[in-house]
Amino acid sequence: MSRADVAVLDAPAARPNPLWTLGLFRSELAVTLRRWRTLALLGVLAAVPVLIGIAVRIETQGDGQGGGDGGGGPAFIAQITNNGLFLVFTALAATLPFFLPMAVGVVAGDAIAGEANAGTLRYLLVAPAGRTRLLLTKYATTMAFCLLATLVVAASALAVGALLFPLGDLTTISGTRISFTEGLGRALLIALVVAASLTGTAALGLFVSTLTNSGIAAMATTVGLLITVQIMDQIPQLHALQPYFFSHYWLSFADLMRDPVYWDDLVKNLELQALYVAVFGSAAWARFGTKDITA
Repeated sequence: MSRADVAVLDAPAARPNPLWTLGLFRSELAVTLRRWRTLALLGVLAAVPVLIGIAVRIETQGDGQGGGDGGGGPAFIAQITNNGLFLVFTALAATLPFFLPMAVGVVAGDAIAGEANAGTLRYLLVAPAGRTRLLLTKYATTMAFCLLATLVVAASALAVGALLFPLGDLTTISGTRISFTEGLGRALLIALVVAASLTGTAALGLFVSTLTNSGIAAMATTVGLLITVQIMDQIPQLHALQPYFFSHYWLSFADLMRDPVYWDDLVKNLELQALYVAVFGSAAWARFGTKDITA
């Protein structure tokens, strides 16, 4: 069955022109997750915690100490040998600046442009999908991938951490002790915050995807913008603009490991992502609403 047939079947005659249907979302999500490119991205993300865990294990065996001072690595890396749960936090800190947003940028950039390039975009709007409904479905699919990609990193890190290092009560950044169960709950909350931190990137990629009919061009542009913004976020002369860059508060999730939790930067991050979603989501809707799908 072709994607055009699936689109037709997912739009029952009893509900013409609905704003949202679960059937179309399931179809889009299944198509996205069946692509080899998506599976390869998830495989790379799952491999990062494995490499970090093995590297820390080898280093520990080599010097017989507890992981060094961690000064040259991601946050929490010095604590991994004491508690494998810290590998979850380290892996998310290591993948968030590049690997996770790159994966999301690839999926979001290909969302509309890939369909246009393959010639299937016009068929997805036949029955009776509607441009707004299709755009919302594409964004929801990208958001589902954000969550899945983040959970893949966290799950891989937890499994590797449990295999290579001890588990138990852990010490927060504030120096207090919390139980392993509470630490596991905070790890899940951190994964959700990291996924939410990618919502602005997803909206930006979707907007770029509406500007071109080339999936490769949209993906390359989105990833290029991600790299450019993060470089600009490290230039001291741009300090006045940096709080408005979507990546500026990404690593604020570390504040969830304080006791009590420090919420200021976390809230700023979520507010900033909401602003990017509103701006670039509206821009994508305005652009897609006038896009010539017959060309």
